[in-house]
Amino acid sequence: MTTDHLTLILAQDGASDRPVAPDSTSPASTIESTQAPGGTALDSADGGDATTSQGLPPWVWLLPIAMLLIMMSTGGRKEKKKRAAMLAAMAKGDKVQTVGGILGTVVEVRDDEIIVKVDENANTRLRFSRTAIQSILESKNAD
Repeated sequence: MTTDHLTLILAQDGASDRPVAPDSTSPASTIESTQAPGGTALDSADGGDATTSQGLPPWVWLLPIAMLLIMMSTGGRKEKKKRAAMLAAMAKGDKVQTVGGILGTVVEVRDDEIIVKVDENANTRLRFSRTAIQSILESKNAD
């Protein structure tokens, strides 16, 4: 027999603590143990535990991913609310910048669009969708 693989048969009645000869009729009475590299015997007859043989359970790895997704979604909601408040507070006389980079002054605010004066000398006015405004540079109401 080698030290790597050792088969012990326990007595059925429990009266004897010494190993006995293998019995081919009762496979349930055998306990198979292997010698680990560190010198300790690992019991493999019970099927083993998933957490000890493979590391952490799978749900532990999903927890950080779920936390990241929650944090990303709440950040998006905050930005969306902030942008909606900015567009709702836009008024005549505010200096704005569009998504395309056009700078101008709000002349008229309608339901879904605004009119922006982009050139004072030529009195050039452009009509934009309300969502095309990227930021309010100077608010006339903030005096």
